[in-house]
Amino acid sequence: MGLTTKIVLAMLLGIVVGVLFNFLDSTQVLGSAVTGFINSYLTGGLFDIVGRIFIASLKLMVVPLVLVSLICGACALSEGGRVGVLAGKTLALYLVTTALAITLALMLAFVFQPGAGMEGLQADAAFEPKPSPPLSEVLVDIFPTNPVDAMAKGNMLQIIVFALLMGYAISRCGEPGRRMASFFNDLNDVILRMVGVLMVFAPYGVFALLANKIAQLGADAIFQLGKYFLVVLGALFLHGLGVYSLLLKLLSGLNPLELLKKMRPAMVFAFSTASSAATIPVTLSTVEKRLGVDNKVAAFTVPLGATINMDGTAIMQGVATAFIAQMYGIEIGLAGYLTVVLTATLASIGTAGVPGVGLIMLAMVLQQVGLPLEGIAIVMGVDRLLDMVRTAVNITGDSVVSTVVAKSEGAFSEEVFYDRNYDSVANGGRVESSPG
Repeated sequence: MGLTTKIVLAMLLGIVVGVLFNFLDSTQVLGSAVTGFINSYLTGGLFDIVGRIFIASLKLMVVPLVLVSLICGACALSEGGRVGVLAGKTLALYLVTTALAITLALMLAFVFQPGAGMEGLQADAAFEPKPSPPLSEVLVDIFPTNPVDAMAKGNMLQIIVFALLMGYAISRCGEPGRRMASFFNDLNDVILRMVGVLMVFAPYGVFALLANKIAQLGADAIFQLGKYFLVVLGALFLHGLGVYSLLLKLLSGLNPLELLKKMRPAMVFAFSTASSAATIPVTLSTVEKRLGVDNKVAAFTVPLGATINMDGTAIMQGVATAFIAQMYGIEIGLAGYLTVVLTATLASIGTAGVPGVGLIMLAMVLQQVGLPLEGIAIVMGVDRLLDMVRTAVNITGDSVVSTVVAKSEGAFSEEVFYDRNYDSVANGGRVESSPG
């Protein structure tokens, strides 16, 4: 059984167990002693511990993987003078996909009117958003004053800037630079092997995370905001499967189904962790080993995408803005919706390094068009589950942009892309899949 199959089975089993435990807790059919044991020692004990250890292990790999891979990629790109071109293409594509995402979300929200008839929820709304930083501060904070501090705090934008500068300097240092480049290339192979070792335990981590999360959530929150939930979910699937597939076909001529099939392990990881940053090791390995994107491109596009590519979050913002406007009976007009598109697109970069980025970005958008911030409290009930789905959409966008940019730069292998023998990202290498 391939690793991908194991992860998918673990995800499905985790959802089933989580739903079962939530049902037992809400109905008390087995008595309080049994449900207390489940809550204390399984969902709140064993599953919580295993899930948190797995997330911590993934986060452990993020900074060294991004730093070393990006230095290696910057070394190779700087020799050919392609860093600026690559950065321009990548940033432009991420901004375009984000703008398309929020436009699609607003269109669906306008058609299906998820906030109509929801006026009764207003009385229970209470939310105090964190203040959003000014744009000038965000731009200054991109550049590190202390790279060690940036790595300790996991500030991805500052790490990216430092790694690009170091890679560029190494490529311009002659013989010392070649020795350093060789060292970082060897270190990169070691780190990828560490990722492969971690992947062996992935199914257990995915099962524990989902069983614990679904057991806590239950179905009640979804039923209360069913229409909003379905509109956001529909927009996420349309964007993730439709828009990305169309862009990949138009810009590269490649078969989108191949990309979606090979991205399944990374999608499952993103869904279970709800963190693009924590999924970087899996996304990067998948994009390189299964899609055929050269490391010098993937090492730049994937970490940058995990930092600024907020397509899934942009979709939530679009639907949530329309939902809140409809619920409060406030008409923001065409100019207001255009403002939402522009604000959310720019905010996807501007607030990338801020904790709680989704809610802060939504607060910024609502303030911009004059909608009450209390509406955020209403959509928070189902946001955790939707966050899992939109993270999977985000990393799918990262892979599409990486593939398109690599194809345009001649740093792409179609042989690897169409090779169906890549059934796993385990051990950072090729694993033959069994027949059937």
